[in-house]
Amino acid sequence: MSSRNETILVTGATGQQGGATARALLAAGRSVRALVRDPESAGARELAGAGAELVVGDFDDGASIDAAVAGVRGVFAVPPATYSPAGWDIELEATRGENLVSAAEKAGVDHFVFTGVAQFEDQSRFTGFNGKQRIEAAVTASGMRWTVLRPVRFMENYLVRGAALDGIRPGGLHVHAFPADRPIQVIAVADIADIAVLAFADPDRFHGLTLDLAGDARTFPAAAEAISAAIGLPVRYEPVSEADADALGPEIGNVWRQSRVGRGWNADIAAVREIHPGLRTLDDWLAESGAARLKSMLAG
Repeated sequence: MSSRNETILVTGATGQQGGATARALLAAGRSVRALVRDPESAGARELAGAGAELVVGDFDDGASIDAAVAGVRGVFAVPPATYSPAGWDIELEATRGENLVSAAEKAGVDHFVFTGVAQFEDQSRFTGFNGKQRIEAAVTASGMRWTVLRPVRFMENYLVRGAALDGIRPGGLHVHAFPADRPIQVIAVADIADIAVLAFADPDRFHGLTLDLAGDARTFPAAAEAISAAIGLPVRYEPVSEADADALGPEIGNVWRQSRVGRGWNADIAAVREIHPGLRTLDDWLAESGAARLKSMLAG
């Protein structure tokens, strides 16, 4: 059992990245403190059952954040996103993240791992990145050892239900704003978690690194073909029109346009695989868990 001062605080612990990282740290024998808002939620109770210490907190309650970071060696921070139908509240997201960084530094945290989002060549059109950039700046300017992870689109996004974009609808239709003829990079959430575990295990090696993370790149029709073969059901991709993307909001319209110019996401997949040899391709993810989850979702 790890000593108390080796504990890693995981924020967003009941979400995709935080939950996967908390479970991976526990599986590696690390002591985990999970920041949750509702300790009775299914996700929180699952983590507690796996051995995590739950701490109730809220990014807007400074005292609870101070308590959460007290006595831990590391922090895995998922951005406190503030997206609503009205758009991004950049100031609130950035302030929440900056306050977490400040509290961690004051508490003597040794290593801060922040997971944000990979960036296109021209970020100026995407307000959703601005808050994360400010948090990154706070992390890299702190006196702590730090690592910044920038994942691309999650493979798990195929499991989204009921959204205007992404997920696979009944009947096998996958709709998104990305073009059909350009490879788009993807990453399995479990790989983000695995790389975070590596970073906490070797902070000297990972200190000062900003890593764009991707495990595969496929065109959306090619990905649909791979999914079809894996689940035994036909899946097809249909990109929305520019007008329809704009109707979903300015951010979506900008993604439609920006994903059709320049290099888009450009993580060095070979370099990521050198760091994490078990890096999953889309086929790996489908074989490991994705196909079974998709079949269950589409059968429901």
